[in-house]
Amino acid sequence: MERKKKVLIIDDEVDFTKMVKLNLEETGKYEVKAENSGSQGVAAAKAFRPDVILLDIIMPDMEGSEVASHLRGDKDLKDIPIIFVTAALTREENITQGGVIGGHAFLAKPVGLDELISCIEGHTSK
Repeated sequence: MERKKKVLIIDDEVDFTKMVKLNLEETGKYEVKAENSGSQGVAAAKAFRPDVILLDIIMPDMEGSEVASHLRGDKDLKDIPIIFVTAALTREENITQGGVIGGHAFLAKPVGLDELISCIEGHTSK
């Protein structure tokens, strides 16, 4: 049996993280941890060692770009793929930007489960 992929969600919207965690875990393919603040997310990444991180950009305590910078600066975490999941950008911007911002993949909210899984699989299939 395949090992479940570990997904860390860092997003200040509690309802969003609960829904994504529930939906991903229901597939049976993922072990999901959710944090609702950037600083807790960085600590969770160190402890949880996820295969991929879903990261919001606009959060009250620490911007997503700052969280990504902390992760990239840590030798043990720097290679974990980060996918920004944000309402700050539209689907149209996602298309025009080729789904990449600052070297990281991104998805525009609201994001469908199939789209999310496809993106996770595309960044963890090493």
